[in-house]
Amino acid sequence: MKAPARSSLKARLRAFLRPPRTLTVTKTGRTYLVVTFGVGLGALNTGNNLLYLLLGLLLSMVVVSGVLSERCLRDLTVRRVGADAAFAREPFAYRWAVSRKAGHGFALTFSEDLSPLTGTGKLGHLPAGKEHIVRADLAAPHRGPVRLSGVRVTTTWPLGLFAKTRVFSLEGMLLVYPRRGYACKEPGPAEKGPRGEAGSPRHLDGTGDVAGLRELAANEDARRIHWLKSAAVGRLLKVEREREERRVWKLALETGLTGDALERRCEEVAAQAHQLLDAGHEVGLQLPERTLRPAAGASQERRILQALAWVGFEDAEAEAGSREAA
Repeated sequence: MKAPARSSLKARLRAFLRPPRTLTVTKTGRTYLVVTFGVGLGALNTGNNLLYLLLGLLLSMVVVSGVLSERCLRDLTVRRVGADAAFAREPFAYRWAVSRKAGHGFALTFSEDLSPLTGTGKLGHLPAGKEHIVRADLAAPHRGPVRLSGVRVTTTWPLGLFAKTRVFSLEGMLLVYPRRGYACKEPGPAEKGPRGEAGSPRHLDGTGDVAGLRELAANEDARRIHWLKSAAVGRLLKVEREREERRVWKLALETGLTGDALERRCEEVAAQAHQLLDAGHEVGLQLPERTLRPAAGASQERRILQALAWVGFEDAEAEAGSREAA
């Protein structure tokens, strides 16, 4: 039996053997149980009917707490909305969509079950018939694909004595990009330089050297106004700058890197790509297993981040591709 098949069988067996609900005692609940135990001892030793009545009240509240918390977790429907972008070792926004058929839910806490993702989302009140989006700030400890097996929903309603949990089995995968940081090395020379040795007067309104001043026209960006010169002449003057020609860079990830060296190099390449793409240049990527053609824009940056996130996890990438094809 292959390793992926064994891991899938273990996951199904663990899900089958897991109880439908789990119950843990909170800090307040432990204090409550100690007081209840003390009242019970006092009632047995003294035979005081008032203590027996108080003991019955305390025990009935435990039963009421269990019944109401079960009603909160029943008839729930949960689905993953996911994250726009997840970067290693920094918080990112993650979302779940939850609804219920009937009744109300209170004090609900959401998290990913059996995954390295840390963080929770909270929902105070969930009415029936409406889907609500629950947002959480999660964090992933490392780059690469993270397998998701289920969503954990916990409630402490109504008294906060016990935390009852229900796990919704939802298979999924989250691709975590390299951590955003800074690049210690320069990206190297561009493959293509600017056309000509001097800027062209036809390529203005960029971010290069100052080319001159002219009067601000209607519907133009006011952020380009040179306020000191405008105040001197009595009319609004706009700063014109030369537009730098687009250049092409081809970044490369060296072969043979492992462990922390590979993680640091992926972070460095991601930072270099972000700087170059943000300046309007075209960036390509050469990896040991694949090549990305140079392109510009935010979509190219996402493609580079995805390629870097899969480095070292090629087997998982092939498995994910086969699942999507099926």
